[in-house]
Amino acid sequence: MRGVLLAFLILALCYSCNTPKKDMSDTHKYTNDLIHETSPYLLQHAHNPVNWKAWNNETLKQAKDENKLMIVSIGYAACHWCHVMEKESFEDSTVAAIMNKNFINVKVDREERPDIDQIYIGAVELMTGRAGWPLNVITLPDGRPVWGGTYFRKEDWIQRIEKIQEIYEEEPQMLIEYANKLEEGIKSMDLVNFNSAEIDFSNYDTTMLVENWSRKFDHRYGGYNRAPKFMMPNNYHYLLRNAVANKDNKLLEYVNLTLQKMAYGGVYDHIGGGFARYSTDDRWHVPHFEKMLYDNAQLVSLYSDAYAVTKNPLYEEIVTETLSFVAKELTHESGAFYSSLDADSETETGELEEGAYYIYGNEELEPLLKDDFQLFQDYYNINSFGKWEKQHYVLIRTKSDQEILEEYKISLETLQKKKKNWKAALLEYRNQRPRPRLDDKSLTSWNGLMMKGYIDAYKVFGNEAYLAAALKNGKFIVENQLQPSGALYHNYKDGKSTINGYLEDYASVIEAFISLYEITLDESWLEHSVNLTEYCFDKFYDQERGMFYFTSSDDPKLLTRSFEYRDNVIPASNSIMAKNLFKLSHFYEASRYGETSRQMLKNVLAEMEQYPSGFSNWLDLHSNYQQDFYEVVIVGENALQFAREINATYIPNKIVAGSTGPGDSYLLKGRYSEDNTLIYVCVNNTCKLPVSDSKSALELINTD
Repeated sequence: MRGVLLAFLILALCYSCNTPKKDMSDTHKYTNDLIHETSPYLLQHAHNPVNWKAWNNETLKQAKDENKLMIVSIGYAACHWCHVMEKESFEDSTVAAIMNKNFINVKVDREERPDIDQIYIGAVELMTGRAGWPLNVITLPDGRPVWGGTYFRKEDWIQRIEKIQEIYEEEPQMLIEYANKLEEGIKSMDLVNFNSAEIDFSNYDTTMLVENWSRKFDHRYGGYNRAPKFMMPNNYHYLLRNAVANKDNKLLEYVNLTLQKMAYGGVYDHIGGGFARYSTDDRWHVPHFEKMLYDNAQLVSLYSDAYAVTKNPLYEEIVTETLSFVAKELTHESGAFYSSLDADSETETGELEEGAYYIYGNEELEPLLKDDFQLFQDYYNINSFGKWEKQHYVLIRTKSDQEILEEYKISLETLQKKKKNWKAALLEYRNQRPRPRLDDKSLTSWNGLMMKGYIDAYKVFGNEAYLAAALKNGKFIVENQLQPSGALYHNYKDGKSTINGYLEDYASVIEAFISLYEITLDESWLEHSVNLTEYCFDKFYDQERGMFYFTSSDDPKLLTRSFEYRDNVIPASNSIMAKNLFKLSHFYEASRYGETSRQMLKNVLAEMEQYPSGFSNWLDLHSNYQQDFYEVVIVGENALQFAREINATYIPNKIVAGSTGPGDSYLLKGRYSEDNTLIYVCVNNTCKLPVSDSKSALELINTD
């Protein structure tokens, strides 16, 4: 019996794609403690009959005082299956009665509390081999997990939580023993060892890494040979850089194929701009419809860089439309960026349905498009290829504009005008539908990513509105998220910032501020970067392992204090931090920064060799050692103009510093000439003779 019960604890996760929808209820018969929170996700559950509580010291104390198990349920506002489980289980009075009687029930917004999410998603991965959201975990009163999974149907959920409660009442020691073993596993998951070996990165060949990685490539639709397909922008940032540096046309073709197919796919919103989180199929057609700030931020950077390499007009179109979407839908008047748009929106019956806002039927399209319907039908595959379900279509392209021009014997100007009219008509039409719910909290880390997206787009396209948006966001962070102590806040909503920042907040903001300096030459942004970096050394750095913890030493202790170092959909906070330190070591005469960055890269080397796609941002850092790394210093009246011209060229192995007047900083001191604007191109503290125009400076770099 004991073995059977233990086996029950690690049952595989339950999934279903055929979940029946239930009627929505707008009445507020119940209200729980979440009504006092600011997180849109928590507020979505504030009127459940479940007595949800937020994660805080009072809740944890109550669990211990009452000696009750906790149900910790983790999700986020745009999560479709979180909504499904809420409707099926958490809004059901029978389920609520069982949960309220036996458990302390805790709701967590994974975006607000990634530290908690990391612990419990790691636990579920150990128990079941996979994890995702919604994430549902049962813990002992002290917070140590004993069971978990993701989405459960109502009947399965009732059965499982009742069984765990039965075990807790009859054989509590069994759960305690299991929690002890699981705790050991959780604490060992993200440990990084200090690598004391001497490694010459300049001669460390990554050819085999990329060759092994390439076996997963899908050369038909781009991305990887699997479904669902996530966009993984940082993977393609590195592969693009590798292809250009090594003049690898085959790899460059693959990257361009992937970027084109993503831009053509239904995962891209052809009407309103911006990308959904991922596609459920292998050809980028049917998305999981939520739109996340972090995806769009990184994809703007990626498509901007790809345009700088290829000058493909499709990439400029994608950047323009995506930033238009961000400006309209995800930007607060203060300059802050919101987190996401929901996957679900209301149908005519009042039910929430995934993708309802974005899909179309023939009976809607023909009256709107009139004589252009046939061309539109061909352009966006309103046919068996583009069909989704219930006679609805998700727009997807298979032909280039050039193919359409040749087939229909029309000019590019005519096609562009038609596309503009189509998008305006369909956008106006769908805006009459109930809109997807907005998660209007701002996360500092994601704001840093979006700020950098605007900066990267400005570098390539020179649109002053992009620079203005980046500066406004930078000012928002300094004025609202930077605490007097030098710490950052993680969250912001309705004028409130309540959660202490994580390493991801510092890493992404430092990276964005460094980039902001490179396009404005305003040293205050570089100074902010250094101050935040020093704060990270004080509060996050582990001298023994040579890495940065995810949480500050000032934060309340959780089950474990982890290192986030594996790159995922968003690069790991440690990999971003290592790249920041590398760059700062070139801006300043600070050997500590460079030595720490090198040590961090050494620490992940062994795992990077085994799983390169999970370390693409580290590989990007490694590329700085494989190539000459340039310090481009511009001093004089025309410094900003020359900086713009140099930044527009794809040179990932460089930093740009400068000023329009005399400067005392490490790179600027003694280089100002009153009568000239001079550009110094330097490598390893050795500079070539200064030149007086950006074209000559670029030639010095390109001819090396």
